[in-house]
Amino acid sequence: MLTVQSFTFNPFQENTYVISNNQKQCWIVDPGMFDDREKAQLFEYIASKQLVPQAIINTHTHIDHIFGVQAVVDKYNIPFGIHEKDLPLLNVAPTSAAMFGCDFRLVPQPTFYISETTPLMLGEDEVDIRFVPGHSQGSIAFYYAPGNWAIVGDVLFQGSIGRTDLPGGHFDTLINSIRTQLFPLPDETVVYSGHGPATTIGQEKKYNPFLQ
Repeated sequence: MLTVQSFTFNPFQENTYVISNNQKQCWIVDPGMFDDREKAQLFEYIASKQLVPQAIINTHTHIDHIFGVQAVVDKYNIPFGIHEKDLPLLNVAPTSAAMFGCDFRLVPQPTFYISETTPLMLGEDEVDIRFVPGHSQGSIAFYYAPGNWAIVGDVLFQGSIGRTDLPGGHFDTLINSIRTQLFPLPDETVVYSGHGPATTIGQEKKYNPFLQ
């Protein structure tokens, strides 16, 4: 059974997640650590739980979700995976960072691509990939049915949706992604977003003003 631990990092208050299994293998999702203190917080958690990182997997590649990627790669020498359609967004990260007054020059490059046609395996546990463009062209969500949870990046929030005014964003595409890829999930599915508190599919179906 997979479990999820969340952290909130960087000036954008981005949620980074660690997914781990019973064999103490783990993935780091959207590592957003911005400074040494935040890096230490993540690394100390992994050490305290005696976890063995296997890969970095990203929902998308806006700067607040990739600040800590290189530090994780350097620390654990593990691969970094994204959806191929988000590669152009990743490659303009220095320009995007400069727009927000952040210094970010070394862009980590993916070592593998994640496809919506192929589940990811952490040990014997299978995680389904949902292709959910609209916030970015290559946004994906990670859905784990046995645990009733999905990590959705910046596609869906409690009472809100992801921005569509950033590079790669498109409002109608985002709404379609939510309706066709997330809302068919069971209502009790816990939604772990890229910012803010967790919610559920049922709650967002009923109350999210953008999706009524």
